Amino acid sequence: MCRLAAYIGPALRLEELLLKPEHSLVKQSWAPREMMEARLNADGYGFGWFDQLGKPLRYRQTMPIWTDPNLPELGRGLESKTWVAVVRSATTNIPINLANTMPYADEKYHFMHNGYINQFSRTLRSCLRREFKPEFEDLIEGNTDSEHLFILFKQIMWETGSNDPASVLIELVARLKRWLKDERGLLNIIIAIPGKVWALRCAINGNCPSLYYSVNPPLFPGGSLVASEPLTDDDDWTEVAAQSLMIFDACNEPEKIHL
Repeated sequence: MCRLAAYIGPALRLEELLLKPEHSLVKQSWAPREMMEARLNADGYGFGWFDQLGKPLRYRQTMPIWTDPNLPELGRGLESKTWVAVVRSATTNIPINLANTMPYADEKYHFMHNGYINQFSRTLRSCLRREFKPEFEDLIEGNTDSEHLFILFKQIMWETGSNDPASVLIELVARLKRWLKDERGLLNIIIAIPGKVWALRCAINGNCPSLYYSVNPPLFPGGSLVASEPLTDDDDWTEVAAQSLMIFDACNEPEKIHL
């Protein structure tokens, strides 16, 4: 389990999202309020943004976020109109290394997952490896369920010829329901491109992890945010409905899709 956050809107310094809010991801790394199955998110962290050509950029560390001496300077110096960030709580027996640290990215998308596939190595990994085309299996660098979900997302996009992450996520959930049968899968997923975020809150045979959003709040005027827990104590945060997908666009009102 992890804690996630994403932002789109006017250009924002990283510190305004990651460090300054009273319940920032730094705070959530050691004092989360709504995590169901862990107490700390101390197994690394990462954040992502985009260059001027729209290509994803990432910074990841395997240390706890509060111990990284580089973060204050990065927070002051980096600015973007789109941010994603995560603090990690590693699944038992899954190594702590950069290959297993989100956000994952390709030439277009940032991808983050909060949740887990119960007994992943026993219930789903071999199934996915059979499903993956060699060119997609070769992309796997680590051994987390989250990275496998990202590769599945990419393969479904290729198979369907779709450029719509919403339809691909809906198909991803449908396949997982078939494959998991009675096993549990917790599937909060955030995908981002410049100026747009897709946020899925979903569970199979279980309860959805927490997820909230806020549009044009006082501390982030003109911005939209999604986070595992509200970043502030203001009352302008709304819970994302369980079993739903939300689409945030810098130019439009959020769109809600019920699964």
